[in-house]
Amino acid sequence: MPILTLTTDIGQRDYLVGAIKGQFLSLLPTWNINDITHYLSQTNFPQAAYTCSNAFKYYPQGTFHLVIVNLFESPVSYLLVAKYRDQYIICPDNGLLTMITGNKPNDIITIELGKQNTLLEITQVVAEKLVAIHHADSLAAAGELTFSIEEKYPLRATIGPNWMEGQILFIDNFENVVINITKEEFLEQCNGRNFKIVFKRNEVIEMISDNYTSVTESEKLAWFNSAGYLEIALRNGNMAGLFGLQGFNEQMQQTGSASGNKWFYQTVRIFFE
Repeated sequence: MPILTLTTDIGQRDYLVGAIKGQFLSLLPTWNINDITHYLSQTNFPQAAYTCSNAFKYYPQGTFHLVIVNLFESPVSYLLVAKYRDQYIICPDNGLLTMITGNKPNDIITIELGKQNTLLEITQVVAEKLVAIHHADSLAAAGELTFSIEEKYPLRATIGPNWMEGQILFIDNFENVVINITKEEFLEQCNGRNFKIVFKRNEVIEMISDNYTSVTESEKLAWFNSAGYLEIALRNGNMAGLFGLQGFNEQMQQTGSASGNKWFYQTVRIFFE
Protein backbone atom coordinates (compact mmCIF):
# COMPACT_ATOMS: atom_id res chain seq x y z
CA MET A 1 0.00 0.00 0.00
CA PRO A 2 1.79 3.20 -1.17
CA ILE A 3 1.88 6.19 1.17
CA LEU A 4 1.32 9.79 0.04
CA THR A 5 1.66 12.88 2.24
CA LEU A 6 0.21 16.27 1.39
CA THR A 7 1.82 19.50 2.57
CA THR A 8 0.41 22.74 1.16
CA ASP A 9 -0.43 26.38 1.67
CA ILE A 10 -4.00 26.09 0.32
CA GLY A 11 -5.89 25.70 3.60
CA GLN A 12 -8.89 23.45 4.16
CA ARG A 13 -11.83 25.82 3.93
CA ASP A 14 -12.93 24.62 0.50
CA TYR A 15 -12.98 21.44 -1.58
CA LEU A 16 -9.44 21.45 -3.01
CA VAL A 17 -7.71 19.10 -0.57
CA GLY A 18 -10.56 16.61 -0.81
CA ALA A 19 -10.51 16.82 -4.60
CA ILE A 20 -6.76 16.16 -4.74
CA LYS A 21 -7.19 13.08 -2.59
CA GLY A 22 -10.00 11.93 -4.86
CA GLN A 23 -7.77 12.26 -7.91
CA PHE A 24 -5.16 9.98 -6.41
CA LEU A 25 -7.64 7.45 -5.07
CA SER A 26 -9.48 7.24 -8.39
CA LEU A 27 -6.26 6.15 -10.08
CA LEU A 28 -5.03 3.89 -7.29
CA PRO A 29 -7.53 3.11 -4.50
CA THR A 30 -4.81 1.62 -2.28
CA TRP A 31 -3.14 4.99 -1.64
CA ASN A 32 -2.72 5.72 2.08
CA ILE A 33 -2.97 9.54 2.11
CA ASN A 34 -1.77 11.56 5.09
CA ASP A 35 -2.09 15.30 5.69
CA ILE A 36 0.96 16.97 7.23
CA THR A 37 -0.41 20.53 7.07
CA HIS A 38 -2.31 22.75 4.66
CA TYR A 39 -1.54 26.02 6.44
CA LEU A 40 2.02 26.82 5.44
CA SER A 41 2.84 30.43 4.62
CA GLN A 42 3.35 31.15 0.93
CA THR A 43 6.40 33.29 1.68
CA ASN A 44 8.01 31.49 4.61
CA PHE A 45 10.20 28.83 3.01
CA PRO A 46 12.27 28.29 6.19
CA GLN A 47 9.05 27.36 7.99
CA ALA A 48 8.02 25.02 5.17
CA ALA A 49 11.43 23.35 5.11
CA TYR A 50 11.43 22.91 8.90
CA THR A 51 7.96 21.36 8.83
CA CYS A 52 8.65 19.04 5.91
CA SER A 53 12.11 17.82 6.85
CA ASN A 54 11.11 17.00 10.41
CA ALA A 55 7.92 15.19 9.39
CA PHE A 56 9.25 13.29 6.38
CA LYS A 57 11.97 11.46 8.32
CA TYR A 58 9.35 9.54 10.30
CA TYR A 59 7.81 7.97 7.18
CA PRO A 60 8.94 4.65 5.71
CA GLN A 61 10.96 4.11 2.57
CA GLY A 62 9.03 4.57 -0.64
CA THR A 63 6.74 7.30 0.71
CA PHE A 64 5.70 10.04 -1.73
CA HIS A 65 5.62 13.61 -0.35
CA LEU A 66 3.68 16.16 -2.40
CA VAL A 67 4.57 19.71 -1.35
CA ILE A 68 2.65 22.65 -2.81
CA VAL A 69 3.93 26.01 -1.59
CA ASN A 70 3.79 29.25 -3.59
CA LEU A 71 3.03 27.22 -6.72
CA PHE A 72 1.81 30.12 -8.82
CA GLU A 73 4.47 32.68 -7.87
CA SER A 74 5.53 32.49 -11.53
CA PRO A 75 4.26 30.55 -14.57
CA VAL A 76 4.70 26.83 -13.87
CA SER A 77 5.40 24.39 -16.72
CA TYR A 78 6.80 21.49 -14.71
CA LEU A 79 7.28 20.11 -11.20
CA LEU A 80 10.25 18.31 -9.70
CA VAL A 81 10.31 14.78 -8.34
CA ALA A 82 13.41 13.88 -6.34
CA LYS A 83 14.39 10.60 -4.80
CA TYR A 84 15.97 11.36 -1.45
CA ARG A 85 16.77 8.85 1.28
CA ASP A 86 14.57 6.29 -0.48
CA GLN A 87 11.56 8.60 -0.44
CA TYR A 88 10.10 10.81 -3.18
CA ILE A 89 9.60 14.57 -2.82
CA ILE A 90 7.39 16.35 -5.37
CA CYS A 91 7.42 20.16 -5.39
CA PRO A 92 7.78 23.26 -7.59
CA ASP A 93 11.22 24.29 -8.80
CA ASN A 94 11.38 27.31 -6.49
CA GLY A 95 14.28 26.40 -4.20
CA LEU A 96 12.17 24.58 -1.63
CA LEU A 97 13.53 21.12 -2.51
CA THR A 98 17.09 21.87 -1.39
CA MET A 99 15.83 23.75 1.66
CA ILE A 100 14.04 20.56 2.74
CA THR A 101 16.91 18.18 1.95
CA GLY A 102 19.85 20.42 2.87
CA ASN A 103 21.67 19.36 -0.29
CA LYS A 104 20.91 18.68 -3.94
CA PRO A 105 19.56 15.14 -4.42
CA ASN A 106 21.30 13.05 -7.05
CA ASP A 107 18.14 11.75 -8.71
CA ILE A 108 15.68 14.42 -9.91
CA ILE A 109 13.21 14.38 -12.77
CA THR A 110 10.77 16.93 -14.15
CA ILE A 111 7.07 16.27 -14.62
CA GLU A 112 6.03 18.29 -17.65
CA LEU A 113 2.63 19.92 -17.20
CA GLY A 114 1.94 21.03 -20.76
CA LYS A 115 -0.93 23.49 -20.92
CA GLN A 116 -2.38 22.59 -17.52
CA ASN A 117 -3.10 25.80 -15.62
CA THR A 118 -5.34 25.22 -12.61
CA LEU A 119 -4.27 23.50 -9.41
CA LEU A 120 -6.46 20.46 -10.03
CA GLU A 121 -5.28 20.13 -13.62
CA ILE A 122 -1.71 20.09 -12.33
CA THR A 123 -2.37 17.63 -9.51
CA GLN A 124 -4.15 15.30 -11.95
CA VAL A 125 -0.94 15.08 -13.98
CA VAL A 126 1.05 14.54 -10.78
CA ALA A 127 -1.28 11.75 -9.66
CA GLU A 128 -0.87 9.94 -12.98
CA LYS A 129 2.92 10.25 -12.89
CA LEU A 130 3.25 9.08 -9.28
CA VAL A 131 1.18 5.99 -10.01
CA ALA A 132 3.59 5.25 -12.87
CA ILE A 133 6.60 5.66 -10.58
CA HIS A 134 5.00 3.42 -7.96
CA HIS A 135 4.25 0.63 -10.43
CA ALA A 136 7.67 0.78 -12.12
CA ASP A 137 9.61 1.57 -8.93
CA SER A 138 11.61 4.02 -11.03
CA LEU A 139 11.70 7.78 -11.57
CA ALA A 140 12.33 7.16 -15.26
CA ALA A 141 8.69 6.07 -15.65
CA ALA A 142 7.50 9.65 -15.15
CA GLY A 143 10.01 12.03 -16.71
CA GLU A 144 13.48 12.98 -17.78
CA LEU A 145 16.40 13.42 -15.41
CA THR A 146 17.37 17.02 -14.76
CA PHE A 147 20.51 18.51 -13.25
CA SER A 148 19.60 22.20 -13.28
CA ILE A 149 17.24 23.31 -10.53
CA GLU A 150 16.82 26.40 -8.39
CA GLU A 151 18.79 25.92 -5.20
CA LYS A 152 18.21 27.63 -1.86
CA TYR A 153 19.49 26.41 1.46
CA PRO A 154 18.28 26.65 5.06
CA LEU A 155 19.30 29.61 7.13
CA ARG A 156 22.13 28.67 9.46
CA ALA A 157 23.05 30.26 12.76
CA THR A 158 25.87 32.83 12.69
CA ILE A 159 28.69 31.91 15.06
CA GLY A 160 31.43 33.98 16.68
CA PRO A 161 34.03 33.13 19.37
CA ASN A 162 31.67 33.93 22.26
CA TRP A 163 28.24 34.20 20.66
CA MET A 164 25.67 32.67 18.32
CA GLU A 165 22.86 34.38 16.44
CA GLY A 166 19.83 32.52 15.09
CA GLN A 167 16.63 33.40 13.29
CA ILE A 168 13.08 32.46 14.20
CA LEU A 169 12.09 29.52 12.01
CA PHE A 170 8.63 28.76 13.26
CA ILE A 171 5.96 29.92 15.70
CA ASP A 172 3.66 27.09 16.71
CA ASN A 173 -0.02 27.07 17.61
CA PHE A 174 0.82 27.88 21.26
CA GLU A 175 3.07 30.77 20.11
CA ASN A 176 6.21 28.98 21.23
CA VAL A 177 9.17 30.13 19.16
CA VAL A 178 11.57 27.78 17.33
CA ILE A 179 15.07 29.05 16.50
CA ASN A 180 17.39 27.70 13.79
CA ILE A 181 20.00 26.57 16.35
CA THR A 182 20.28 22.83 16.87
CA LYS A 183 21.24 21.12 20.11
CA GLU A 184 24.46 19.87 18.54
CA GLU A 185 25.45 23.36 17.38
CA PHE A 186 24.67 24.84 20.78
CA LEU A 187 26.61 22.23 22.76
CA GLU A 188 29.63 22.50 20.50
CA GLN A 189 29.75 26.28 20.84
CA CYS A 190 28.87 26.33 24.55
CA ASN A 191 31.55 23.81 25.51
CA GLY A 192 30.50 23.87 29.17
CA ARG A 193 30.44 27.65 29.50
CA ASN A 194 27.72 29.76 31.09
CA PHE A 195 25.41 31.46 28.61
CA LYS A 196 22.66 34.01 28.17
CA ILE A 197 19.93 33.65 25.56
CA VAL A 198 18.93 37.21 24.65
CA PHE A 199 15.98 38.36 22.54
CA LYS A 200 14.17 41.65 21.97
CA ARG A 201 17.19 43.64 23.19
CA ASN A 202 17.11 42.77 26.89
CA GLU A 203 14.99 39.67 27.56
CA VAL A 204 17.27 36.96 28.98
CA ILE A 205 17.12 33.20 29.65
CA GLU A 206 20.12 31.64 31.39
CA MET A 207 19.35 27.91 31.50
CA ILE A 208 18.12 25.06 29.31
CA SER A 209 15.05 23.33 30.72
CA ASP A 210 14.03 19.70 30.28
CA ASN A 211 10.41 20.57 29.47
CA TYR A 212 7.67 23.12 30.13
CA THR A 213 7.11 21.98 33.71
CA SER A 214 10.69 22.86 34.67
CA VAL A 215 9.71 26.47 35.39
CA THR A 216 6.93 28.19 37.31
CA GLU A 217 3.75 29.57 35.80
CA SER A 218 4.31 32.28 33.12
CA GLU A 219 8.13 32.05 33.43
CA LYS A 220 10.32 32.17 30.33
CA LEU A 221 12.14 28.99 29.37
CA ALA A 222 14.37 27.54 26.68
CA TRP A 223 14.64 23.89 25.71
CA PHE A 224 15.41 21.67 22.74
CA ASN A 225 12.25 20.40 21.10
CA SER A 226 11.49 17.02 19.53
CA ALA A 227 13.20 18.09 16.30
CA GLY A 228 16.36 19.03 18.22
CA TYR A 229 15.97 22.79 17.72
CA LEU A 230 16.18 25.52 20.34
CA GLU A 231 12.73 26.67 21.42
CA ILE A 232 11.81 29.56 23.73
CA ALA A 233 8.43 29.73 25.40
CA LEU A 234 6.37 30.93 28.34
CA ARG A 235 4.85 28.27 30.53
CA ASN A 236 1.10 28.50 29.88
CA GLY A 237 1.68 31.77 28.02
CA ASN A 238 2.11 33.10 24.49
CA MET A 239 5.77 33.91 23.94
CA ALA A 240 5.51 35.28 20.39
CA GLY A 241 2.41 37.35 21.06
CA LEU A 242 3.60 38.84 24.34
CA PHE A 243 7.01 39.88 23.02
CA GLY A 244 6.03 40.63 19.42
CA LEU A 245 8.36 37.97 17.96
CA GLN A 246 8.05 37.20 14.25
CA GLY A 247 9.20 34.51 11.85
CA PHE A 248 12.08 35.07 9.42
CA ASN A 249 10.32 34.94 6.04
CA GLU A 250 11.22 34.25 2.40
CA GLN A 251 11.89 37.90 1.51
CA MET A 252 14.49 38.03 4.28
CA GLN A 253 15.94 34.73 3.03
CA GLN A 254 16.47 36.38 -0.37
CA THR A 255 18.09 39.54 1.01
CA GLY A 256 19.92 37.73 3.83
CA SER A 257 18.89 40.17 6.53
CA ALA A 258 16.05 41.81 8.36
CA SER A 259 15.60 45.56 8.09
CA GLY A 260 15.29 48.25 10.74
CA ASN A 261 13.89 47.41 14.13
CA LYS A 262 12.41 44.14 12.86
CA TRP A 263 15.79 42.51 13.49
CA PHE A 264 15.09 42.60 17.24
CA TYR A 265 11.85 40.67 16.79
CA GLN A 266 13.16 38.00 14.39
CA THR A 267 16.53 36.98 15.82
CA VAL A 268 17.86 35.48 19.05
CA ARG A 269 21.45 35.78 20.30
CA ILE A 270 23.33 33.57 22.74
CA PHE A 271 26.34 34.97 24.59
CA PHE A 272 28.87 32.63 26.21
CA GLU A 273 30.95 33.53 29.26
